[in-house]
Amino acid sequence: MSGTTAKFPRQPVLFCDFDGTITLSDNIIAVMKHFNPPGWDEIVQEIITDTKSVKQGVGEMFALLPASMKDEVRNYILTSAGIRPGFAELLDWCKTHDVPFYVTSGGIDFFVHPLLAPFGIPADHVYCNGSDFSGDRIRITWPYDCDDHCDNRGRCGMCKTAVIRRFPADSHYRILIGDSVTDFPGAKIVDLVFSRSHLTDKCQELGLPHLPFETFHDVIHHLEQGGLRS
Repeated sequence: MSGTTAKFPRQPVLFCDFDGTITLSDNIIAVMKHFNPPGWDEIVQEIITDTKSVKQGVGEMFALLPASMKDEVRNYILTSAGIRPGFAELLDWCKTHDVPFYVTSGGIDFFVHPLLAPFGIPADHVYCNGSDFSGDRIRITWPYDCDDHCDNRGRCGMCKTAVIRRFPADSHYRILIGDSVTDFPGAKIVDLVFSRSHLTDKCQELGLPHLPFETFHDVIHHLEQGGLRS
């Protein structure tokens, strides 16, 4: 490890959420608000209250939109989504210090990959849900579903804990960066959480080790200091 990463007890590895973390807002919610298909807001409330899984709810929301709207939806996101300040610098920091960086996104491939394209993240370091436009309605696919160890029992969609578990805790200092409900399960099993919004509230409620942040410059600062040792 480099001089900076030697401040961590094990090799650090970062798992970063996309919607509302890398981007300034939740793109799925932004799409639903903009195109306003009937019934989407009820589905969101069911997800928030956990009466409906993220996997089921996201699938149902996109099924409200015709497959013919693919380009319109993607173009709306590409022109409206802002990238959180410091993201490119965080990627540079990770490269400089040989720290693996993975995007673990509950978003959908047809907008996640185009938004990330300018940053040169290897394709096998981006985990997100898939999409199928061959039918009448947009259909979401789930290439990274829950493993046998996930407490959510197939409800995640893109199972972040399954990705995190690929990096054993005895050899990796696992760091999650996120903001909301899809990050809650992962926050419970990592060594450190960089949190925003609802995730900060959940970490405080559960007593999980976390550092609130606003920009990725904040994250870099704490990483330079060895995380919670700062």
